[in-house]
Formats: sequence, C-alpha cells, structure tokens
Amino acid sequence: LVAFVHHVTVVLHISYFSLLLKMPLNLGDTFPDFTVDTTVGTINYHEWLGDSWGVFFSHPADFTPVCTTELGAVAKLIPEFTKRNTKVIAISCDPVESHKGWIKDIVAYNTLPGGDFPYPIISDPKRDLAIKLGMVDPVDKDKAGLPVTCRAVFIIAPDKKLKLSILYPATTGRNFDEILRVIDSLQLTAYKKVATPANWQSGGDCMILPTVSKDDAEKLFPGYKSMEVPSGKPYIRVTSQPN
Repeated sequence: LVAFVHHVTVVLHISYFSLLLKMPLNLGDTFPDFTVDTTVGTINYHEWLGDSWGVFFSHPADFTPVCTTELGAVAKLIPEFTKRNTKVIAISCDPVESHKGWIKDIVAYNTLPGGDFPYPIISDPKRDLAIKLGMVDPVDKDKAGLPVTCRAVFIIAPDKKLKLSILYPATTGRNFDEILRVIDSLQLTAYKKVATPANWQSGGDCMILPTVSKDDAEKLFPGYKSMEVPSGKPYIRVTSQPN
C-alpha cells in the first residue's frame, strides 16, 4: 500500500508539473519578481537586479559534472558580464547548504582565482520558482522521482522584460560566450534601428531594420550599402555598427 501511494503521488506531481510547463513565459513579458534564499542570503530579485541587465540560468542538480563546468565557466566570465552592466544568478532544486558545499568543488575544479565564487545560487527545493518559470524537466527526475530543472537561460532587461529564453537538455552544456554575444546584440538593438546577422560579433556590420524608410536610412546610416539580390527587392541594407 505504501509503495502504491508513493507511486500515485509521484505520478500526480509529474502530471501537475507537465500541466504547468504548458504555461510559457513569452518574450516581452515582465519577468516575475520573487524573494528567495540564496548562497549570499535572501534576495528580492527585482530589487537585486536594479537597473542592470540580468542572466538567470538553471541547472538540474548540485554535484553533477556538466553543471560544475558551466558554473565555473560563468564565474570566469563575470568581468565580461560586469562590463555589460549584467548581473548573473543561478538556480537549482537543492538547498543552500548543498550549494555551498558544491561551490568548493566548482572553485577547485575550475581553478577560480582567489578561490572566490562571484555570484549567487538560488535554492528552490520545493520547485516553486522552477514551476513558475516553466523550467521543470518532466523527463529527468531526482531520487524521489520528482522532475528536476532543465538547463534554462533567461536574459532580462533593466525594465524587467524578458528578452531571451533558451532551453537545453541536461546532457548539453551551454556556451556562455554565445550568451555574451546575445547580450551585445540586445543592448545594441534596444537603442539603434538595426538587427544583427548570423554569427555577428560586436563591432561587425549590421542590418538596417526593414521598418526604416529609405530617407531615414540615409540620415541615420550615411554610406550604407543596399545589396542586390535576384528578387530586386532592396531589403538587405548593410551598415557598419552604429555607436
């Protein structure tokens, strides 16, 4: 009977999580505010973020190999995030004390300078925040049979609007140089009437938005190039990166 009740409880949990995963957080939505326990104490997210951009990323569990490389990689990139006025915070379903013990491994394995860990990790043992943000992976489960968090990445603007979301499977580690590249693009295109092409890097040529008229393009982007294509339509307009 006990085994049956446990099985039914797990099934109900999974069904509940699966239902909630169908409620996505869309680009342009206000990123939820919340108060949570972290490795640096209690944080109110919107207050903590302030006027900065934010990277919020989740990992399945503490003391796991891929996550250890990811959190170490991000720690080494903190100076680059700081240059971009961007704060970083991580989350998993494990408690704070587990995070603190794991941080010692992260620091040692990744040979972090000074032995310091430069950003907070959120504790979400009841999965309240993971559910709220749609980060629960119904396939991968912990020892109790409950779903764990997937590898999600959210980028939040200073106005608290969601600007990017990516979900990775547990077996695939993330490329945080790409996250920096995306932040460069988001920060540029938030203020300039351009878009960034495939494989763009900061300082590279940009595309003038199709919504910009020819007259305005000539004023805003003097010397831009309109590329000839078989359709004859002048929609590919290339300019150097605006300052």
